[in-house]
Amino acid sequence: MTDDKLKRRLTTVLCADVHGYSRLMGVDEAGTLATLRRCRTAIAGLVERHDGRIVNTWGDAVIAEFASVVEAVQCAVEIQQEISGRNADPPHAAEMRFRIGINLGDVMVDGSDIFGDGVNIAARLQDLAEPGGVVVSASVYDQVHNKLSLGFDCLGLQQMKNVAPVTSYRVTMGEQADGGHGFGVSEGPAPRVAAPEAGARQIDDRYAPPTWTNSLSDQLANLPRSIAVMLTVSGFLILINVFTGLHKIWFHWPVAALLFVAVLRTVLGHKPASDRRRGRWD
Repeated sequence: MTDDKLKRRLTTVLCADVHGYSRLMGVDEAGTLATLRRCRTAIAGLVERHDGRIVNTWGDAVIAEFASVVEAVQCAVEIQQEISGRNADPPHAAEMRFRIGINLGDVMVDGSDIFGDGVNIAARLQDLAEPGGVVVSASVYDQVHNKLSLGFDCLGLQQMKNVAPVTSYRVTMGEQADGGHGFGVSEGPAPRVAAPEAGARQIDDRYAPPTWTNSLSDQLANLPRSIAVMLTVSGFLILINVFTGLHKIWFHWPVAALLFVAVLRTVLGHKPASDRRRGRWD
């Protein structure tokens, strides 16, 4: 009994095509076809390396499927790097740049071919990609964003022809040093910049006018330590006398003694060193 039931499977679909293929063919048919063949050979090798298979090729397009979403995205990045390297090679005068779209979805299977929205969405994502770029669907992003050292720019919900709107992401690997023809090495985190408010506060604090407390503390800091201590103690004694009542004034005796000691230490401190040595040994 023949089983006519339609077969389906969940798979990762990669669609790639050449940007400006018709223009390239109009300029140099033979050269463009030769370059396309070389690129397809390189793509087939990378797809096989990542355990995928080429489903179909027509015109300038390539459709491949992968059991692993991670392998599909890695393959796409390597394809763009490989094609970019080939374009930089002088013998290949005709520059060829691919756009790639990747989708994880349910597809219908007919022999070795696949059909359905899973394929159509990958093709529409390919149309959104920049030359030399890769665009993936949200279903792909959810599976790989924390497994690969890649960046992803959300393009938002995109309206697509004949399929439901799909949230898509552009794959990035930092700033592209070659003008967007391929993927460069990801840059480190951007340097932290202080907030303007913090800088303003620092400037205000630095140039704020000094108060009498700041002036007094600065003057004490410039005095010898022993004299500064005596003056501080004298100030405390005066305050204690004031707060305990001025009907009996007693602070003048200890303060006078402290001031006398302070003056004496100041005078001795300014005595020439030779006089101090003579007084010590005479």
